[in-house]
Amino acid sequence: MAAPSLQTNDREVELIQRVCCGEHEAFYELVRPYERAIYFAAMGVLSNPADAEEVAQETVLKAFKALPNFRFEAKFSTWVIQIAINESRMKLRKDRRHLYESIDPEREDEEGDYKPRDFADWREIPSEELQRKELREALQRAMAALAPKYREVLILRDVQHMSIAETAEILGITEASVKTRLLRARLQMRDALAPGIDGSWTTGRSEFKKVRPWS
Repeated sequence: MAAPSLQTNDREVELIQRVCCGEHEAFYELVRPYERAIYFAAMGVLSNPADAEEVAQETVLKAFKALPNFRFEAKFSTWVIQIAINESRMKLRKDRRHLYESIDPEREDEEGDYKPRDFADWREIPSEELQRKELREALQRAMAALAPKYREVLILRDVQHMSIAETAEILGITEASVKTRLLRARLQMRDALAPGIDGSWTTGRSEFKKVRPWS
């Protein structure tokens, strides 16, 4: 096993070493803090709760089997979420019989031709507004309407709060592509949710009906 890097949490180093030495029950303690992140990473690709749950379980199993090969070249969280993304992409290929655009060479320029509507700038959603069922459902529909490559970046950056470098590593793209995709994802989310003709999160509700329901 390679020497731990400074990127690896000391507690995680200890847990990884215990698992690799045969103390298999320590693996759950290692992976438990990232269960939610794994699920949301899968959801970012698949946009389907049942599929995401299946992939999350497969990711944990695969991470357990592959743990002796972990080289401490990245954070454990980055490594396990990368497994979740890859498993999700493979599921799309297998179950839906079409290639995901991030596996094939890019067919579309990163800049694309998306023209945002003239609404207020994207802004953070107030925490009290997240408690409203209507807004939560609108966010789900708007997220589902994004192309997978934009949904992935939005979830990793704005939901999981991963750095640009970590997001690029997980998705296997450049940091410049992360920034471009994130910008386009935010613009499309903003336009779908229409937070504001007057700049608030309490208007533009007619726009909620224009995005697909969560599939």
